[in-house]
Amino acid sequence: MSVSDAALVLFSGGQDSTVCLAWALERFARVETVGFDYRQRHAVELMVRPRIRERLPAIAERWAPRLGDDHLIRIDALADISETALTRDVAIEISASGLPTTFVPGRNLIFLSFAGALAYRRGIRHLVAGMCETDFSGYPDCRDDTIKAMQVALTLGLDRRLTIHTPLMWIDKAGTFALAQSIGGEQLIDLLLAETHTCYFGDREHRHDWGFGCGECPACRLRAEGFAKWKAAS
Repeated sequence: MSVSDAALVLFSGGQDSTVCLAWALERFARVETVGFDYRQRHAVELMVRPRIRERLPAIAERWAPRLGDDHLIRIDALADISETALTRDVAIEISASGLPTTFVPGRNLIFLSFAGALAYRRGIRHLVAGMCETDFSGYPDCRDDTIKAMQVALTLGLDRRLTIHTPLMWIDKAGTFALAQSIGGEQLIDLLLAETHTCYFGDREHRHDWGFGCGECPACRLRAEGFAKWKAAS
């Protein structure tokens, strides 16, 4: 990878995307970030993004000159057309389709399309995203096959080679904590616990050993279980 390489990280403010951002800062000469406001119930994740970006350069001096611009894209239409537990006051449960009601149809496809368009304008050929097939709650737009198909579609549609990197695709939440420690040591772990947001209900009042959250929603349980598994193996 040459020093001219640049990456655009899909950065929500959550644990996974923060680890992906650190991963990118280790590998690319310039790293920009993009977040999406789709009127999500847990919009507090958008509020923690600036704090995470501000604290990351202190973890490794080499990251400071590499961390570039941040972009925030509003996609209100996604909430308008979605009847999901992440965009409406709907119970979190398994729907008639067999998927959790937290599944927002097409969300990652739309995110990658907007990110690809932004990357094109910014002269960036690498996208980095936190999709994971190991503990992805059954979301079809998190599957490796989906991401590979989107890479082909974006490359064809933009007439420019675009590579989508998913460093978390084959690891679970415990593996994500382990990856974070290998990249940024205890400082990155502390940042994940203090600042990143995962809870579907946007709970920033209750602090646990694994971070902030309600402790009951599927996202919190997954994070708590992953943290416990990682600590047990450490």
